[in-house]
Formats: sequence, C-alpha cells, structure tokens
Amino acid sequence: MTGANHGIGAATAVALARRGCAVLCTYLRLDDPVDPGAPPGYRDHRARDASQVMAELQSAGAGRRAVAVEADLSDPGTPARLFDVAEERLGPVDILVNNATGWLADTFAPPVADRLGRPLQRVTAATWEQQFKVDTMAAALLISEFARRHVARGAGWGRIIGLTSGDGLGFPEEVSYGAAKAAQTNYTMSAALELAPWGVTANMVHPPVTDTGWVTDQVRDYVAGRPDLFHVATPEDVADVITYLASDTARLITANTITLR
Repeated sequence: MTGANHGIGAATAVALARRGCAVLCTYLRLDDPVDPGAPPGYRDHRARDASQVMAELQSAGAGRRAVAVEADLSDPGTPARLFDVAEERLGPVDILVNNATGWLADTFAPPVADRLGRPLQRVTAATWEQQFKVDTMAAALLISEFARRHVARGAGWGRIIGLTSGDGLGFPEEVSYGAAKAAQTNYTMSAALELAPWGVTANMVHPPVTDTGWVTDQVRDYVAGRPDLFHVATPEDVADVITYLASDTARLITANTITLR
C-alpha cells in the first residue's frame, strides 16, 4: 500500500487488515509549502509518519502482520526494495495498491491561482518530473516487480489497484498530474490483459472529491454547484471500493476504471 500515512492510503491499509490481510505501508513525509487554498492541517497530514496508521492497524488486529517503510518512490530502486521487505517480513505479495501521488498544480495558462484559490505554477521540467516519477514511473515499476515475482512463484491469484483522476479531456490546472495518472491507467490496463493468465485482475479507481484534509467550505460549495459531482467522500468510502476490488467477489472485474461519484 503506497501513500499509506494518511487519507485514502491509511484507510485502505486498515480496511484490508480488518479483512485478514498482512499489510506493508509505504509513505514519504513531505514538507509542503504553505497553500492558502488548503486548511493548515493538511500540511500536517502529509508531513506525518506512519505511527498513527500503525496504531490503527494494531487495533484492527494486524499486530505483527503490518510493517511501515518510509520510501521515496521517485527512486527507481525503491520498488524492488519494498518487495524484498514485504517478502522477508510478511510473505509473497498478492495485492498491490498504487495510491501515492506526487500531486502539484501546474498549468499552461498564466500561473496565478486555480478556481479553489490554490497557487498554480507553469509546467516545467521540474513539475513534470515530480509528477511522472511518482505517479507513472513508480507505479509502472511496482507493477513490473509484482508481475515478475508473481509469475516466478507460479501464483494464480493477484490484484493490482491504482487510483486516478481527471478524464478524457485532460485535467485543466493540474495538467501534469492528470497526464501522469492517464499514463498510470494505461499501464494498469495493459497489466490486466497481460497478467490475466496468472489470475491477476487490474483496475483503476477514480474517487470523487475526497476529504483527506484539504477540503474547505469553498470546495464543498464548488461540489454542490456542479451537476456531475454528487458527494464529498471520506477516505473510508473509497477504501471500501478498493477492498472490494481486492476480494474474491470482484474476480470478474478487470481492465476497468471505476468512477465513483
């Protein structure tokens, strides 16, 4: 489970543990710049370690079947190291959830602020690299490492689940984020087709606006005024869908993007 120190990642780790899964939580503490468009506490969420989610995993009964590893997914050597730790401490990996994101807001238009008051920056090599290393490269390498080890041990059951955002018209004001997620979606769909003979399903989940600490009253008003947005979800709402896709019941669901509203 990547990006597991807060939000959807933490909620999903706990939900999977409650269903009997051993869980390896990866995370990276981030020191975000002050963002006038987000509540002050959101920076604290992204800067926290995994102690809170580990306590929740303990209370969920995971006990010694949960491990937390701080890891920088922009390092191409990280995926193999994470699988090594998982196999050494917990056993072979059957479920991979690509949740972590290198999110930032960048634009091709003049960079002032977006519709929610968050500061924008122009697309540069640095903004591209920040997004694509985590949301695309890391996801692809984690899928590749999962597949290599899954096939080598002759496994016949597996789940790959990623999280995405944006749509076919791109993601205005978050253009690199949207493009990186589109690439991750493409990798995941390819995995669904290529790994089906080994019992692996692969899907993407497109959450609605989800309150992981960044939702303000302005965001709630924005959602209420949009005819195509129905809910401000909790991380637990999204975790319920991810854990369903990770179950035997979802064995016929693969190569899909599940859009939640």
